Amino acid sequence: MHEAVQTTTAGGFVFWASTIIFILTYAAIISEKIHKTVAAIFGGALMIIIGILTQHEAFHVEELGVDWNVIFLLISMMVIINLMRPTGFFEYIAIKAARLGKGDPVLILIIFAVVTAILSALLDNVTTVMLITPVTILIADALEVDPVPFLIMEAVASNIGGTATLIGDPPNMMIASKAKLVFMDFIVHLAPIVVLIMVVLIVVIKIIFGNKLKTTEERKQRILQMNENDAIKDSLMLKKSLFVLTLVLTGFVFHGKLHYEPATIALFGAGLLLLLSKTDEPHHILAEVEWPVIFFFIGLFILVGGVVKGGLVTLMSHKMLALTHGNMFATSMVVLWFSAIASAIIDNIPFVATMNPLIIDMAHQLWPNLDGVALLQHKDLMPVWWSLALGACLGGNGSAIGATANVIVVGMAEKAGRKISFIRFAAYGFPIMILTILISMIYIWLRYYLF
Repeated sequence: MHEAVQTTTAGGFVFWASTIIFILTYAAIISEKIHKTVAAIFGGALMIIIGILTQHEAFHVEELGVDWNVIFLLISMMVIINLMRPTGFFEYIAIKAARLGKGDPVLILIIFAVVTAILSALLDNVTTVMLITPVTILIADALEVDPVPFLIMEAVASNIGGTATLIGDPPNMMIASKAKLVFMDFIVHLAPIVVLIMVVLIVVIKIIFGNKLKTTEERKQRILQMNENDAIKDSLMLKKSLFVLTLVLTGFVFHGKLHYEPATIALFGAGLLLLLSKTDEPHHILAEVEWPVIFFFIGLFILVGGVVKGGLVTLMSHKMLALTHGNMFATSMVVLWFSAIASAIIDNIPFVATMNPLIIDMAHQLWPNLDGVALLQHKDLMPVWWSLALGACLGGNGSAIGATANVIVVGMAEKAGRKISFIRFAAYGFPIMILTILISMIYIWLRYYLF
């Protein structure tokens, strides 16, 4: 397939047509004048209509079209969470966490951040913030404190926690699928640095909010009088959900040895939980899947496939190699920082969709005699993949539009009458992003290049 991609060179109609469609679509996504799903679907469809990609390439050739592993992994996890949501499990966790904090706003903020990070690693950060945001506002109102710091720190924690696992953040799902990485690869290489970064985040929260978030003893008692057990609405369904979720997470851990893709395991879990729920009509469960997000991915994969075939990605990979002179440490650092800054400006999902084929093309140039897993997981290439994951996931904290989780938190807060401005989010998120990327830079150097 790589040879087919290389057939179009800069200067031809296909090159310029695909590049112009790509740039205009990204401009529409960044401007938010047109909904990003609409822009991605139209841009992707245009690639097929004018003949840059064939329909077969768009839907059946993984290197150029839709990555169905990512699509079905997302849909299946959304179905599982939609079935779990009515049980009250997530409200139970939030109230329990608030009571553990003894009604102290700063301690509750720290506990909520840690809980959000853990749930984001186990489920995914988009789902986690959708579930935790309404309860956070409820707790903040009971304490009569500003919920905005809570919400921003939870968005930040969700992106940090999601970095630790294959399913935690959509960019990781995309990287894993392209690089043929398994669930445990992310645990081994990214979880250690995520734990360290979370410790740093706790210290940062303590420094920033230690003297700002205050409440009265009377308001603290409101929290202590809440009963988390009252939040559980359906204990039988909760037991079934936790059983299936445990089964799915175990499957993720061993999917490499089982020779199943994560999407297959998640799809089985979704089907099993639908069966155990004994629902007569699954329409409402399936209707609650975030279909705009799913179709955004579909359009995006086709859009990026167009510029891969058109030759833009090959041109960009040549430029990157020229910039770093083929030095892999320099390449890792460029990818890390470029990913972080770019992901703060645009959503990290389209950014990673563009970077994946660029890294693969760069690998083909460096090791032309290798192919398949031997090429994708070359020992000198692996730090570049981890740099991309860290840069994209942590870089998403730089602005309110840097990650899907941020967009959801801001949107839900606005619906609840708690507007979070772009500037206010960036005032907290961007310095934290820079700090975490500096830590990641040291980590990559120490772990992969020093010894």
